[in-house]
Amino acid sequence: MERRVAIVTGGARGIGRGCAHALAEHGLAVALVDVLENEMRRTRGEIEAMGVPCSTHVADVADHARAHEVAGEVRDAWGRIDVLVNNAGRPMPVGILDIAEAQWDATIDVNLKSCFNYIQAVAPSMLERGYGRIVSMSSLNAHSGGVTAAVSRFAYAAAKAGIIGLTRALAKELGPDIAVNCVCPGLIKTELADKNPVIAAREPELVRGIALNRTGSPRDVAGLVAFLATAEPLYITGQDITIDGFQWNR
Repeated sequence: MERRVAIVTGGARGIGRGCAHALAEHGLAVALVDVLENEMRRTRGEIEAMGVPCSTHVADVADHARAHEVAGEVRDAWGRIDVLVNNAGRPMPVGILDIAEAQWDATIDVNLKSCFNYIQAVAPSMLERGYGRIVSMSSLNAHSGGVTAAVSRFAYAAAKAGIIGLTRALAKELGPDIAVNCVCPGLIKTELADKNPVIAAREPELVRGIALNRTGSPRDVAGLVAFLATAEPLYITGQDITIDGFQWNR
């Protein structure tokens, strides 16, 4: 069978890197999109060591024109795009009384507008082939407004909630050919989380509020993303799926 192709935004590290690995393990060629060139090269090397093709594309995901360029580069290289994982995001810990307009705009642009940018860029190719899977990274904060472990506040929660609305609307608009879902992770230990002194100091307390008694890992989220991207048949679309070990203080 001809190898399927996935684009993973924010694929250099953290959850995006985990998703890239999981998709490669399912045999998909992976195109990584990020601004972190060194980390992206590392992830590409890991995937190619698995015997799976991988490409890297330096891009600010908030750049609409660049998203269409990346989609064109991937189609030119491999002739198809089957899966899009909208993983790129950025935190925003500033509250409503202190946030600057530019901070709000940047939060919306990277977390929400980026999903629009890449979905619009890849949807024509998917519709032409009659097949596509889109998985976007929302957050538990979209439902909770920010749990006790949250390092981001209202702007991040608003952007991530917007992803849920985008997912539901596009599942209707792009179905039946394209399945569109999103994932809402809870407390996940990424490289950035490990460096956050607040999370590190409170981790034992936070874990006590999780039914599975541990924080999540990028691999946990990647397994769900890979299922939504590869399962055949898939009778799931328009859904936001929480993956948080059941964090009961949400």
